[in-house]
Amino acid sequence: MPPSSSPASPRLRVLSGIQPSGSLHLGNYFGSILPNLEMTGKADESFFFIADLQALTTVHDAAALRKAREDIILDHLACGFDPAKAVIFEQSKIPEHTELMWILSTVTPMGLLERAVSYKDKVTQGIAASVGLFTYPVLMAADILLYQTNVVPVGRDQKQHVEIARDIAVKFNNAYGEVFTVPEPQIRAEIAVVAGTDGRKMSKSYGNTIALFGEEKDIRKAIAGIKTDSKGMNDPKDPETCPIFQIHKLFLRKNEIDALAAEYRSGLSYADGKKRLLEAYMDFSGPLRKKRESISRSDAVQVLEEGNAKARLQAAQTLDQVKKAVGLL
Repeated sequence: MPPSSSPASPRLRVLSGIQPSGSLHLGNYFGSILPNLEMTGKADESFFFIADLQALTTVHDAAALRKAREDIILDHLACGFDPAKAVIFEQSKIPEHTELMWILSTVTPMGLLERAVSYKDKVTQGIAASVGLFTYPVLMAADILLYQTNVVPVGRDQKQHVEIARDIAVKFNNAYGEVFTVPEPQIRAEIAVVAGTDGRKMSKSYGNTIALFGEEKDIRKAIAGIKTDSKGMNDPKDPETCPIFQIHKLFLRKNEIDALAAEYRSGLSYADGKKRLLEAYMDFSGPLRKKRESISRSDAVQVLEEGNAKARLQAAQTLDQVKKAVGLL
């Protein structure tokens, strides 16, 4: 299905955000950062934001949040983000996000939020059932709609949030006229969910991640701790249910993936599989680490300041339209 558009946004505009809730891991890179970078060359305009307001639903350590916010821009620049081709900014520096959230909340049905699977999942994981966590999808809708976004690259678990944003946009447009572009989620099926060290989705909430820029000893420990079944060393193994293979294939080309899968079916041991995965990870991460070390924090701050200014211009324009539509101007 092609992206929906409105008179407010005839160009292809892509937006994505990432929470500064800890060190980036392979799931962040392959499930979010890489698809976003690939979309940058295809879109007319691309926006990336640091979702530090959303992070407050789970991070209650001010020092940790500050460090994560500082690190995340360095990580993105190291991964290939080009500020000449896209805008990266801090959500908390654009007050229009929270102002639009309130206006959208006045047209958002309670039932729509009560059906949000993510809220229930996070509460089940032990995250406090705060009002902020419950209304998270409304803030995410404001994030998306404020920039008249056509396409939102997301993981499968975030698809419902984009669908909620679509519902809110349609409801607002029906009530007040065509103000918002109705966005479309974009999911790369083959990497929509990156497996963690326990076979579940890689997530800091599960403690099953492999850090993108972690210390080598920690990477070795994480890979060595990947859970496997009780099959013998030379027994045939199913690559589709093997977390080692599921992570390793992220670093490989199609023909290499097929060859490795065949080796598992022929009896490749889990120990050898973990050794090969570690080698693949080190080969992959080495250049990224060197690039990250070459970026100064002052350069990163400048990139953010310029991005914040550009984002604020678009946000203010959209909010002005919204206020006129609802009668606040």
